[in-house]
Amino acid sequence: MSYPESLERYAALGVDTEQALQTLAKTPISLHCWQGDDVNGFEGSTGDSGGIAATGNYPGRARTPEELRSDMNKAGSLIPGAKRLNLHAIYADAPEIPDRTELTSEHFRPWIEWAKEQQFGLDFNPTCFGHPMAESGFTLSSADSRIRQYWIDHCIACRKIAADIGEELRNPVVTNIWIPDGYKDVPVDRAAPRQRLEESLDTVLAADVSKEWNIDAVESKLFGIGVESYTVGSHEFYLGYAVKNQICLCLDAGHFHPTESIAEKISSALQFVPSLLTHVSRGVRWDSDHVVLLDDPTKAIFEEIVRCDALDRTHIGLDFFDASINRIAAWVIGTRASQKSLLLALLEPTDELRKLEAEGDYTGRLALLEATKSLPWSEVWNEHCRRSGVPLDTDWMKDVRTYEKEVLSGRV
Repeated sequence: MSYPESLERYAALGVDTEQALQTLAKTPISLHCWQGDDVNGFEGSTGDSGGIAATGNYPGRARTPEELRSDMNKAGSLIPGAKRLNLHAIYADAPEIPDRTELTSEHFRPWIEWAKEQQFGLDFNPTCFGHPMAESGFTLSSADSRIRQYWIDHCIACRKIAADIGEELRNPVVTNIWIPDGYKDVPVDRAAPRQRLEESLDTVLAADVSKEWNIDAVESKLFGIGVESYTVGSHEFYLGYAVKNQICLCLDAGHFHPTESIAEKISSALQFVPSLLTHVSRGVRWDSDHVVLLDDPTKAIFEEIVRCDALDRTHIGLDFFDASINRIAAWVIGTRASQKSLLLALLEPTDELRKLEAEGDYTGRLALLEATKSLPWSEVWNEHCRRSGVPLDTDWMKDVRTYEKEVLSGRV
């Protein structure tokens, strides 16, 4: 079936495929830099990993900022639509990289110039792990005031970096704070670390940083390696904190119980926070950050965002890192799967479904939901790829294989 024929099929259900394509093309997804180098970064520091580990040793990992940008260029050339890049603080690129508390936007100057050239937006993250000051397992919630202050200073520096980048690019930057703090075994005092975390975050947010160009977000987690029994920054903590302070709440698809969907949380959270950041990931039995697929949990996330008419209040980012396969292919597969999920949501005859639901016609609602699954959405997707000038799903791996042979194979 051709695209014009698909357009007619959808039009019969009241769905405008051209409008869906326009929305899809302008909705950016923030690719994560750490997929390209297995979360190593470029500062050369040592310390506790914070429970973060990329498994596998597929050849071709990026070893320098230049190599990472080259890989990102290749991935970007195979992904349709608008794109952003999510940077962690450990990816600074400068002749001399200072302590994390002394970082400025100039230490990310090559990334800023690259973003301008490639027409990417940028997002940012403090890196509160992989550092000697995080070896105790606690950062912003540490009982040691010296450690707390260190990470407070780092987070403030990162917010200022984000604001500078946002202003220069004329494109607001999301600064997402995640910390690894917690206990491996059952604690007695669960309250005190959370009280300290609240105080630290209050201090971080009190710093004078442009709200026009920096968007603050906080990210929860159910558990992590080494903090299986207690995570200070739980969902309940950060939901309450985001509501109280009216900041962005990050929902990571891998940071909840394996049978718990973040899609269910979206409509509730949006009633009380100004915006959401979704980290689209795929946990397998736990937060293992597998490459995103076009599966039911991923589709549900985008369905709920679109059904809530919340695309303008939702920042979409990816968060997975697989070192067992070609890293560029992982970016492309995961981003395309996310975009397809968004397209499916945009092509849903939501108005008709709402009408049936309001009338109490649940039989008709169920029948129509099932019917949409066999509609020719793939032709609409192919049209999106053609208009964006990128290969179709059956063709892009040829480019990756060539790049692997000519570039990645030389990295040892």
